[in-house]
Amino acid sequence: MTFPKPYSALLLLATLAAFFISLSPLRAHEATPSIIDMALNGSEVTLSINTNLEAIIAGVADESNTENAEAGEEEYLRLRETTPEELAQAYAALRPAFDPTLRLSLDGTPVDLRYVDHTIPPVGDPDIARVSTLTYSATLPSASGTLTWDFPADYGDSVLRVSLPDTVDPVIADYVASGATATVDLDNIAPQSTGEVVWDYIVAGFDHIIPKGLDHILFVIGLFLLSAHLRPLLMQVTMFTLAHTITLALGALGWVNVPGSIVEPLIAASIVFVAVENIFTEKLTAWRPFLIFGFGLLHGLGFASVLGDFGLPTAQFIPALIAFNIGVEIGQLAVIAICFLAVGIWFRNKQWYHSRIVVPASAAIAIMATYWVLERTALIA
Repeated sequence: MTFPKPYSALLLLATLAAFFISLSPLRAHEATPSIIDMALNGSEVTLSINTNLEAIIAGVADESNTENAEAGEEEYLRLRETTPEELAQAYAALRPAFDPTLRLSLDGTPVDLRYVDHTIPPVGDPDIARVSTLTYSATLPSASGTLTWDFPADYGDSVLRVSLPDTVDPVIADYVASGATATVDLDNIAPQSTGEVVWDYIVAGFDHIIPKGLDHILFVIGLFLLSAHLRPLLMQVTMFTLAHTITLALGALGWVNVPGSIVEPLIAASIVFVAVENIFTEKLTAWRPFLIFGFGLLHGLGFASVLGDFGLPTAQFIPALIAFNIGVEIGQLAVIAICFLAVGIWFRNKQWYHSRIVVPASAAIAIMATYWVLERTALIA
């Protein structure tokens, strides 16, 4: 079947939207990685797993598994509102299956992990995931060799932070993608090099956009739709980049701290604004770059909250901060490149580009973002 050109364009756009949606399930809040604090003291190991326990119990921690995420969403939302005692009971029921999946080994030989304790905070804002701490310990047969840690893919991404006695900062802070394995050379434990830190935080920044940051992806697509030509698009992206770099740095330094309950609805509202403006105008307005700058400040605060979850190494603070920002930019440019290759290069100069591409796509984005605004302000469940 041969489609008329406008419908071919819409088909391409629908395919593009499906691609991004398949990468990131339609949940209002982005997943944050579990933080695994590994304290080494000779042959003794203490593991503190700081994680969204509700997501693990409900089976939705790995958001790349959209089938599980959708099936367990109702249970996940229910668990968010349970008391610490009720959640502890659910965790106790899970432990016979959960504990064996936590795999620590030395030179390929499994090391027994002993459950020590757990800490579950009280229910706060049910729209914001609480972080519980699960503590395990182990005794290594030797204080030398290669230690391997496996955190199953079903539990999502993680950050492994390794500390030694009398150290202020972790000597290792390694971003571990879902299903990957982390290794620690016990015979050569030293602070990560600048190059290793830069690479880890570039990966973390990129991962925060693709596949985890659907709201940021939709915002960038909104910028692209109205400005598929290079010059106006670069103007907007530059303003957005400059703004979120400022608040990302201020937030990471701890100089600005705005609660997620305020930032997240405003980020969703910024997507609505951009999408609605796309519908009612066909060219870049004089005020839009300044609005984009303001919206970039909001998005930067969102990025800063992610860095706060990771923790920035004091000794490598600036390289890590810059690297994370570079990763975010690479992710945003990847989104723009895919949009340009799928739609812009073919249809941006067509007379019907606005009416048949920009308007329906922007309307869909506006509807989705409006739902997020309502959900993030607790106006709907």
